[in-house]
Amino acid sequence: MNRLHNACLRLAGLSLLLCSCMNTAASLNAPSQALVAQSPEFRVEGRIDRDPQGAPVLIWQATRVAVDFEGRSLTLLFGENTGQSHFDVEVDGRRQRVSVTGAGRSSKPWPLPLGPGWHTLRIFKTSDAAVGHVALAGLELETGARLRAPALERHPVSMLFFGDSITVGACNEDGENDQWDDHSTHNNARSYGALTAAAFGADYRNLAISGMGICEGYVEILAHQAWDALYPEIGSRRAPDDGWKPDLIFVNLGENDSSFSKNAGHAFPAGYTDGLVALARRIRADHPQARIVLLRGGMWGGAKDPALLAAWEKAVACIEKEDTRVSHFAFTHWSALHPRVADDEAMARELAAWLGDQPWMRAERVR
Repeated sequence: MNRLHNACLRLAGLSLLLCSCMNTAASLNAPSQALVAQSPEFRVEGRIDRDPQGAPVLIWQATRVAVDFEGRSLTLLFGENTGQSHFDVEVDGRRQRVSVTGAGRSSKPWPLPLGPGWHTLRIFKTSDAAVGHVALAGLELETGARLRAPALERHPVSMLFFGDSITVGACNEDGENDQWDDHSTHNNARSYGALTAAAFGADYRNLAISGMGICEGYVEILAHQAWDALYPEIGSRRAPDDGWKPDLIFVNLGENDSSFSKNAGHAFPAGYTDGLVALARRIRADHPQARIVLLRGGMWGGAKDPALLAAWEKAVACIEKEDTRVSHFAFTHWSALHPRVADDEAMARELAAWLGDQPWMRAERVR
């Protein structure tokens, strides 16, 4: 009797498995349609290339896309790709990592089962703008499936982070050593900036470039050249004004000025103080409404290099003397390697605690 009972259970399980496979196969084999990302139902947030003649190009880390769609199948359609672009893709709260690394067009089917009805798709670019960008061509859905604009998210405050690899979140999911070949482990969604923004429910954007400095660094582009650039490269056209106005702008730069000069065997750059002052003035001219917060730290240079500390403190004193809407904060937590997620979490706790104590921050949140 027990053997018969077990056999029936196995047959029932096999039947359910076959039904599941048949439903999945039917979904995969169903006629499909492509819906382009230029459609107004797509909400795309971040500094992107919005060429009206082509698909939106997702450039900077923390760029976000959201749309609601119908049906039991979903394939992401990507256009031309340069370098590596890595994303957290979420459907109805279930998240998968999607990587686009080859040249040319590509498609990425959603690997998890979907039921009928409406679903919410969210895309977050996790990887450094400087290592790759890609066009989002659209979605492939079942024939007859529709799109709709997702519910608008309400944020009490908006935050922009501008900096180097520390602010990118470079290497934060690496193991014992920093590695620069596979940028899928460089996850901006778990960076100190993203975590700080999440603590306040903030609208979040990020314009950091690994290796970048005020005066010198491991990449050619410098901060004053990248600040308003559409692409993270010298000679890029200026990013168009999309109407987004951050309440807070965080600037964390100097680690590469410190480490690059040490590795090259010369003195810390004499122009750092004037360069940071000039950058702050330029940011103020572009965003007169914003509170600017000058940050320092995350690795050895920002925590311990006496030359950087002196130059940064001199710049802060000059900037705060002429601009009452500038503040500063130095992290006490730092990492000998690039910060890992645990380090990012510690930095975010420090920064969020400090922000929570600022009277102007409370005023921003209740506006």
